[in-house]
Amino acid sequence: MARVVPFVPSQDLGTSIAFYEALGFARQHADHTIAIMDYQGATILIQPYWVKDWAHNWMAQLRVDDLDAWWARAEAAVGERFKPGVMKPPGMQDWGLRVAFLSDPAGVLWHVTED
Repeated sequence: MARVVPFVPSQDLGTSIAFYEALGFARQHADHTIAIMDYQGATILIQPYWVKDWAHNWMAQLRVDDLDAWWARAEAAVGERFKPGVMKPPGMQDWGLRVAFLSDPAGVLWHVTED
């Protein structure tokens, strides 16, 4: 089985780890060079490397079993604590998917949709 495991940029590794843990990612490993995080088999590697133009143009899609339940937890867990620049509730998109949008502390934009 092949999998893509993306490197996600971070301005502050500790803040990024806390953000993803609040979203339900489990920390598999973390030190000063990298954090390995997993959400139900979806793995990301958070790196302490950040270039604004790159981070603000980096996007990923996370597919979850129940988008409404995921969104309710995410909104409660990160909304006031992290104040994401983008936090848009689920809505039908022109391309036919119902998607929620959420940016992490480094400016990475996540498209969260239902599997």
